[in-house]
Amino acid sequence: MSALGFQFGTTAEGAVINPSKEQDSVVVSTCFLEGDRPLCRGTGLAAALRDTLSPVSVVREMEPLARRTTLRVGGAATVWLEPAHEADLAAALVAARLHRQPVFLLGRGSNLVVRDGGIPGLVVCLSPPTFSALTVEGDRLRCGAGARLKDVANIARRAGLAGFEFLDGIPGSVGGGLRMNAGAMGGWMFEFVEWVRLMEPDGQILTLPASEIAAEYRSCPRLRTAVALAAVLRGKPGDPDAIKASMDRNNARRWESQPSQPSAGCIFKNPGPELSAGRLLDELGLKGLKRGQAMVSDVHANFIVNLGGASAGDVLGLIEEVSDRVRCARGIELQTEVEIVGRD
Repeated sequence: MSALGFQFGTTAEGAVINPSKEQDSVVVSTCFLEGDRPLCRGTGLAAALRDTLSPVSVVREMEPLARRTTLRVGGAATVWLEPAHEADLAAALVAARLHRQPVFLLGRGSNLVVRDGGIPGLVVCLSPPTFSALTVEGDRLRCGAGARLKDVANIARRAGLAGFEFLDGIPGSVGGGLRMNAGAMGGWMFEFVEWVRLMEPDGQILTLPASEIAAEYRSCPRLRTAVALAAVLRGKPGDPDAIKASMDRNNARRWESQPSQPSAGCIFKNPGPELSAGRLLDELGLKGLKRGQAMVSDVHANFIVNLGGASAGDVLGLIEEVSDRVRCARGIELQTEVEIVGRD
C-alpha cells in the first residue's frame, strides 16, 4: 500500500478519476491504495473522532446532504464533522488518513451536485463560529472560511468598503468562494484577496499571499489540495448608500434573470469570452428540457432546477443530455462549472 495524499474525486467504485472530465470534484482524499482501489472501510472513523476531538465538535454518521445543498439532491455523508476549532480540524485530517478515508469540504452547498449514493468517508463543514468570524480592519476584511459571502458583502457595505457588492447574491461561503474563485456581475473573489490562511493535509497551517496562489476562471488549484481557513480581502472606500444601491440593482437583475426554484447555480462554464453557456443553450431551444423532476430552467438556460423530488440521477442525466446536444449541434465540448461529487 502507498499513501495517496490529497486527491480528486472518486467514482462509484472508488477509483480516483480525472476531474477535467464529467466530475469536476474537489474531494480532499486521504485514502491509501491497495492495487488501484482505495481502502474506505467501515465507520470506525466516527468513533475515533468522538474519542479524539473536543466534545463541542459535532460528529454524526449517515448525515443527509440533500438539505445541505441548494439543489436539494444527493445521498448522505458517511461521517459528518463540524470541528470546533483548528486543532480539531487538524486532528480529524490525521485521523482520516489513519483510517484510510477520503475527506470532502462542504461549504454552503451551492455550485454542487451530490450523487445519490452520498459522499463516502469524512465530510467537513466549517460552520462553527471559530471559522465564521468577520472583522473590519481599515480597508480590509478578515474573513473566516465558514462565513457567508452575503454577510461579507453586507459588513463591507456598512463599513463603507466598495467592490464586494457582487458577493451579495452568491449563496456560498468564503471557503467555497476562494476554492472556486467565485464570481458574478463582473467581479471575482481573487480580485480582492490579499492573503489566505490554509491547512495542509497533515494539519500544517500556512499563510500565503495571493501572489503565491494561482487562481483561474472558477478554480483555485492550490485549494484543491488544502483547506482554506481564512482570508483577508481588501476593498476601496465607498459611500454606504451608493454601495447599497448597487447591491439592490444587482439583486433585482438576479431575480429577473435567474430561477427561483432550487438550483446549484450555473451548470456549465462559458465556452468562450464571447459566448455564454446560457445563450448557447437558449439558441438550441433547450429551455424546459426535463429528466424526471429536473428541468433546464425556462428563465435561464444555464440553470437546472429541481421541480420537487428530483434525484441527482435526474440532474446528471440532464447534464449529459444537454452536453450531447451541444456537441452534436455545435461541436462544442461543455465543461461543468458545478462540482459533481460522491458515488451512485
